[in-house]
Amino acid sequence: MHNNLNLLLVEDEDLAAKKLKKMLFEIDPDMCCIGMTDSIESSVEWLKQNGCPDLIFMDIELADGQSFEIFSRIDVKCPVIFTTAYDEFALKAFKVNSIDYLLKPIKPEELKASLDKFKTLRTQSQGAGIGSGLQQQSIEKLVETLVAQQHCERYRNRFLVKSGQRLMPIAAEFISYFFTEDKIVFMRTKDNHKFAMDYTLDELEQQLDPKYFFRANRQFILNTICIDEIHTWFNGKLKVSVRPKPEEEVIVSRERAGDFKSWLGE
Repeated sequence: MHNNLNLLLVEDEDLAAKKLKKMLFEIDPDMCCIGMTDSIESSVEWLKQNGCPDLIFMDIELADGQSFEIFSRIDVKCPVIFTTAYDEFALKAFKVNSIDYLLKPIKPEELKASLDKFKTLRTQSQGAGIGSGLQQQSIEKLVETLVAQQHCERYRNRFLVKSGQRLMPIAAEFISYFFTEDKIVFMRTKDNHKFAMDYTLDELEQQLDPKYFFRANRQFILNTICIDEIHTWFNGKLKVSVRPKPEEEVIVSRERAGDFKSWLGE
């Protein structure tokens, strides 16, 4: 006797969704894909109209945001297997919270193992009379863990730079500042090495942890480690002495002076 599974696939890449569906049916032809959605909005709407299926395969990164938002907008009362291209820090959270995940690109043998695990847990839960509450609690813990980790981990902690024919990783803690020179962006390290960057200062500002890096002006992003002294300057501006010493003076505008002093812990 077959125990059919009704599935919902949440995936914003059409080719990936079709490939996953094909692999699922090759593993178990009796499974039924009763829905396919490609965004937070469409997934929430589908679940409101159709209720929960037996199992959801859910991509984390969707076109309109991260799929975790779905859980804050609707009570998802069925098991979820996440598909993800996340780094190792996130995968650890999945393991801790006993939620299964599949790392893209998805391999057929890993998909089968994940399905077998789900079916085993499902049988055990039904036999023990365990409801969906534990599943929901696990998902909530997972979301809490990932949000906390993303807050800490979403900033770059190293950069790959080119030195002659070599590529070298430079940890953020060894970078004194970033600056522009002749319309090119450079990194200056603590030991006074200079490397050209493939990013604009605007892009770097988004990638760097604001706890340690501050956009002083249009020419400089400073690390706390590089600051020697701060002097009051004309019209409420600040003059910052940094090391290694740059060719241009580092001046913080009057508009940014207050934020700069707050950043330094005044």
